[in-house]
Amino acid sequence: MSVADLFVKGARDGAKQLKAAGFSPRSKMMSYDQPLMWVVMSLILLGLVMVYSASIALPDSPKYASYKNTHFFMRQLLFVAAGLILGALAFRIPIQTWQRYAPRLFLFALVLLVLVLIPGVGKAVNGARRWLYLRVFNPQPSELMKLAIVLYAADYTVRKQEVMHRLTKGFLPMAAAVGMVGLLLLLEPDLGAFGVIVCIAMGILFLGNINGVWFAGICATLAGIFSAVVMLSRWRRERFFAYLDPWAEENALGKAYQLTQSLIAFGRGELFGVGLGASVEKLHYLPEPHTDFLLAVIGEELGLVGVLVVITLFFWVVKRSFDIGRQAIAMDQIFAGLVAKGIGIWIGVQACVNIGVNLGWLPTKGLTLPFMSYGGSGIIANCVAIAILLRIDFQNRALMRGVRT
Repeated sequence: MSVADLFVKGARDGAKQLKAAGFSPRSKMMSYDQPLMWVVMSLILLGLVMVYSASIALPDSPKYASYKNTHFFMRQLLFVAAGLILGALAFRIPIQTWQRYAPRLFLFALVLLVLVLIPGVGKAVNGARRWLYLRVFNPQPSELMKLAIVLYAADYTVRKQEVMHRLTKGFLPMAAAVGMVGLLLLLEPDLGAFGVIVCIAMGILFLGNINGVWFAGICATLAGIFSAVVMLSRWRRERFFAYLDPWAEENALGKAYQLTQSLIAFGRGELFGVGLGASVEKLHYLPEPHTDFLLAVIGEELGLVGVLVVITLFFWVVKRSFDIGRQAIAMDQIFAGLVAKGIGIWIGVQACVNIGVNLGWLPTKGLTLPFMSYGGSGIIANCVAIAILLRIDFQNRALMRGVRT
């Protein structure tokens, strides 16, 4: 026997001994979805660049005269760093632990929504009381509630799986919980966040096999409630009718001013944009361009191509969320699967609403673009949600290897 044959035989014998001892050769399968992580990081990094570009001229106005040109960029950078750190910690928590603490997290978020309404504790900006006043950082509890409702609705659906087809025991308790959240959000007021939370809860209940007839009836009822809220509120009604005819003189200079300036920005951008940093609309024509209308600045500076890239990246995130959720459910990890799909619904609905508002497809609503718009609470909540999604994928892959996490 040659030296080469002895070497091969020894390698085979060693591999058999390692396998008998519980070791196995390293799998080529990735331990988590790295492409998803890099797509999200691309959105975050592009958002940082565009927040800097959109906010660099804001200190020229009296409202922000005491701020530096890099004020919003530096704060956004800190928010991103905090989000990534908390996301890394969240990734280490098993999904079973998230399920166990889901009801408590929901109650905690509910308490924070109550605190926001207390004078001196909640901070009012432009007539809306949506933030807790903590001097250094003003968290927005509605962002935490979006994450909490994903976990709570998924846990509720798993616990009530056998009675989900029954109205009193299956649907009504969840409807009461969402109704309580909705009441608190409408008192702030924050109709946009309420709409996203309703979509998350209803989406998860639908995926949890709620009775189809009741689901259709509930959707019709909710549509009626939202319509009534708009019609009974004078300023919401005015904003809606201004959206229907934004170019009328009284609307273009009034309730539809932000929308018309956004459309002008997209028009200026054309196919490839006017160039990074060269936006004119951000020079105090488009109000608050670094938050709700960041996409308009992207459209002006990077053109249709830039907007399509952003939409494609969001589509990838939502698609992967549903793929991961479907895979988890196929392996009988129902809670994990519903959470993954719930995160996809959250990101997808909020991104679609923000994009629709910027493009004039939907009435103006105060919802930010996930991962990109300026705002600490939103960035941190989004990062933690993606970390949980990556953890679900990590556990899916471990189960496929035959390893329990």
